[in-house]
Amino acid sequence: MHFSLSHTLAVVSHEPLRRVPNFPEDKTFPVRSLDTDTKAPSGKRAAVTPRTSISCPGTEHLSLAMKLRLHFVVDPMGWLCVSIIFGIWLYNSVFVPKLVLLPHYNEGHIPWALVICYYLTSALCILALLRASTADPGRLPSDPHIPFSERAEWELCNKCNLMRPKRSHHCTRCGHCVRRMDHHCPWINNCVGEDNHWLFLQLCFYTQVLSLFTLVMDFCQYYYFQPLTALDQDMFTTQHELALIRISTLMGLVMFGGMSSLFYTQMVGIISDTTTIEKMSQVLNETHVTKRSWQWALSEVFGTRWKVLWLIPLRSRQPLQASHNFRNQV
Repeated sequence: MHFSLSHTLAVVSHEPLRRVPNFPEDKTFPVRSLDTDTKAPSGKRAAVTPRTSISCPGTEHLSLAMKLRLHFVVDPMGWLCVSIIFGIWLYNSVFVPKLVLLPHYNEGHIPWALVICYYLTSALCILALLRASTADPGRLPSDPHIPFSERAEWELCNKCNLMRPKRSHHCTRCGHCVRRMDHHCPWINNCVGEDNHWLFLQLCFYTQVLSLFTLVMDFCQYYYFQPLTALDQDMFTTQHELALIRISTLMGLVMFGGMSSLFYTQMVGIISDTTTIEKMSQVLNETHVTKRSWQWALSEVFGTRWKVLWLIPLRSRQPLQASHNFRNQV
């Protein structure tokens, strides 16, 4: 797989002040590192090195087809949150089939399609988590190209001294600006921005489906399914079946309730064209709110009008041509 990792290093040099490209006024600004607040010595300026790319031989065809750019955030607290989510997924993906699905399927109580659907939902859920955690949220380059017609839609970040489109935000945890940043989510250890918002929505959706599926299976285990006849009483899962099912039910209730609330707030923000940061800071007024259909709003976020592609995490996102007016309205 071919991927690129963004590196920003502060290097002390004696060069003059760097000129911001395509800025309306003829002004110069000092450039600082994106990942540190360390100031350069007096009379000197810090320069930012360009991006570098690392190629894995033999997989160039995959990178051309998918163009999956990897983005990692070094944050131990974020790693812990992602590990918790992964542990919950692993627990329900192992014990629910072992306790409920596979035994009842072997005795002919449930069809094979139900088992396939559960494993498919589980696979899509973990794929959405991995993609949302490692996808580039829309990090701005250190030397962006600003078209002449869009100069009025750009502004200077007062934290990293780099030009950025309006409605971008500087994430203090990641150390760089993100286009149309919604919020920084510790549960995926990544920002939710213009380029990975669709993956975050997929994660919320598939987590709801998997949690609801798990709750239904736990309920049917005691109140609907026929009793199992062929059970090994010496197995750990058989001896502790009630405790394992209760833990699974508790996890399902917590995840379904939390993700349902989060998914609802995200959908409201997308349809009203308002990010979470803008809601909290209340920087938008009534003239900014755009009225548009939910189909167009979701098409802009997912980068395609084909609704079947909204459910596939293993693909690349391309912004819609007509979405520029919505992204730059302030």
